[in-house]
Amino acid sequence: MSDTTLSGARALTDEAAGLDAADELRAKRAAFALDDAVYLDGNSLGALPTAVPARLADVITREWGALRIRSWGESGWWTAPERIGDRVGRLIGAAPGQVVVGDSTSVNVFKAVVGAVRIAQARGAHRDQILVDESTFPTDGYIAESAARMTGCTLRPVAAGDVPTAVGPRTAVALVNHVDYRTGRLHDLPGTTAAAHAAGALVVWDLCHSAGALPVGLDAHGVDLAVGCTYKYLNGGPGSPAYLYVADEHQPRFDSPLPGWNSHADPFAMDPAYTPADGAVRGRVGTPDILSMLALETALEVWDDVTVEAVRTKSLALTDFFLRCVGAYVPAGRVESITPAEHGRRGSQVALRCADAGEVMAELVRRGVVGDFRRPDVLRFGFTPLYTGFADVECAARVLADVLAGEPGEDGVTG
Repeated sequence: MSDTTLSGARALTDEAAGLDAADELRAKRAAFALDDAVYLDGNSLGALPTAVPARLADVITREWGALRIRSWGESGWWTAPERIGDRVGRLIGAAPGQVVVGDSTSVNVFKAVVGAVRIAQARGAHRDQILVDESTFPTDGYIAESAARMTGCTLRPVAAGDVPTAVGPRTAVALVNHVDYRTGRLHDLPGTTAAAHAAGALVVWDLCHSAGALPVGLDAHGVDLAVGCTYKYLNGGPGSPAYLYVADEHQPRFDSPLPGWNSHADPFAMDPAYTPADGAVRGRVGTPDILSMLALETALEVWDDVTVEAVRTKSLALTDFFLRCVGAYVPAGRVESITPAEHGRRGSQVALRCADAGEVMAELVRRGVVGDFRRPDVLRFGFTPLYTGFADVECAARVLADVLAGEPGEDGVTG
């Protein structure tokens, strides 16, 4: 590095130290199992909260091992989906009684889209079109296509930003991602929801890349239904159960396409005729996944003294600082940010287009900076404010610059 570059690097390193010292969330890092690696992949899998192993050990040895079947009542297993759903609800702006935890995101997308179409068609049989975000995560598109076949609808892919002008008298429901998983672009939830309602349609929001990273405000913005996973910014663990939000006003008319025994009004009556339960319970299907569900419940305790607004403030500061460091360190022309610079259009990740992204990310991981690669040419870096620090951000940008410039790592290997 030149003297000028070294001086700039020292200034950014010092700035990172100052920002970390002033960070109101800095103590939260100790609540997670982390090592010396710079972990910027919490938008794929959140780090392990340190309280989870002991909680799971107790569930296994005492609740399951000693109490056995008694734990369905005595340990609160049966009511866990709604109890934990209310915990998630606080983080996405949903009042109690509207969120149920269980199943996968894919299963919940199916329930939500088909249920929304049935509500819309009960209002008017002419509503025979499902809009889907054309750049959606693939499973949402697959499910939407199946839901369209099942409900006699046609599927119309449109850009997420065009949904407000694309909805019309034939639209039953629009399925939209709040944050684009590739680019980190934040879509307009309030405006899109209002436009759909003005056209007489419903909206299902996929919150996988926004819950736990930024305020969502489901109730405040009149959202109809929403789904999301819990293993990213909510740190619930690999394959942790997803959640389904059904607004109070729609619950009496929510006709789930998967009417399992757990959502029956009297599940232990073993009645051959299905009678749906009231409230969020209507979103349940089968027996809850207790081990992963209770791990999630413990993971969510790290949020007890944290506001989503504070997390959002730090998220924007982290991503701003990362983009500055990349601009200062990375050789000109080697990467291009495809994440919006405007705060109102940015989630909690930065995506950089890079010609040899796969090889670059593999070398970054080898050097202790963990992000991920999305084909064909995107480097993705996720920022989890509960445990990501500004020194992590500066280090990641500096190592990225070294790799792209062909500088050797500590073992002499050139990227």
